[in-house]
Amino acid sequence: MRVTLAELAERFGCVLHGPPERTVSTVGTLTGAGPDAVAFFANPAYAQALSETRAGAVILDERAREQCPVPCLVTPNPYATYARVAALLHPAPPPAPGVHPSAVVAPDAKVAPSAEIGPHAVVGPRSEIGDGVVIGPGCTIGADVKIGAHTRLVARVVVLDRVRVGSRCLFQPGAVIGGDGFGFAEDFAHGGWVKVPQLGTVVIGDDVEVGANTTIDRGAIEDTVIEDGVKLDNLVMIAHNVRVGAHTVMAAMTGVAGSTRIGKRCMIGGSVGITGHISICDDVAIQGKSFVAQSIDKPGLYGGGALPADEAARWRRNAARFRQLDELAKRVRALEKSAKEKPESER
Repeated sequence: MRVTLAELAERFGCVLHGPPERTVSTVGTLTGAGPDAVAFFANPAYAQALSETRAGAVILDERAREQCPVPCLVTPNPYATYARVAALLHPAPPPAPGVHPSAVVAPDAKVAPSAEIGPHAVVGPRSEIGDGVVIGPGCTIGADVKIGAHTRLVARVVVLDRVRVGSRCLFQPGAVIGGDGFGFAEDFAHGGWVKVPQLGTVVIGDDVEVGANTTIDRGAIEDTVIEDGVKLDNLVMIAHNVRVGAHTVMAAMTGVAGSTRIGKRCMIGGSVGITGHISICDDVAIQGKSFVAQSIDKPGLYGGGALPADEAARWRRNAARFRQLDELAKRVRALEKSAKEKPESER
């Protein structure tokens, strides 16, 4: 797709500095883009690359405009504008309406005429597939599932019985939605662990993205809920009865234990562990590798991950000192107590 800079400026609310008739057809980096590409600048660390770029145009904010040697599109949020421009220039392929001959669709399933059911996909009884939905190769849709308009399951996605999915969602390969939650009752007197039936389901809002091999478990009795606009990276695990608030994002390898409530607009870094039965309020950011063991009721930035990598000998010394902290704290308290008990003249 080829568009003029004037068209981009008008569509995305930018101020154009440069020839409006110039056209571009792709996107690129500051260092790799040629005259046919749009790049973006949002990090001062790349100031040198900006000054040397050969891009057809650069998306940036007003503060960086004077540093740009090529035409530029000025906007308060360059990265978000770049994302929209990239989506315009490189749109997802449209659905190819119809059911592939190798797919298996239950006779009582409802598939919109504009939906695409790919090779070796399965759509279970009484399920409803909305307008413009793409069910990619090897996907499995269980019974009584509802998938909203223009949602795309890329490949090998599993959506199990009674799950509800909103519109314009995107599920990357290998995602599993609605598997059983990890629920077992202890009864060693009669053979060990007794499986607790997982009777709820998963309800997913609109504009949700779920990464590759991410799992969202169905609720034990009530439902697991993923609200509108949530973005989950690859290899995220959401346990049963969790609720994730609207527009929250989670990076890869984060795990959320059962019955936890996470607020809106939270940002959770990679490999974060969140224990069960707690609440995290709106607008919380959690740094990668942190472990959240208690509720958070105040917005802000939280961290507590493993110590960063260091020279091995120094890391071992610091680790040894960490194990001595409890004894050191006892000694400090004893010294403080002794100091308070001394007469004023001896202090």
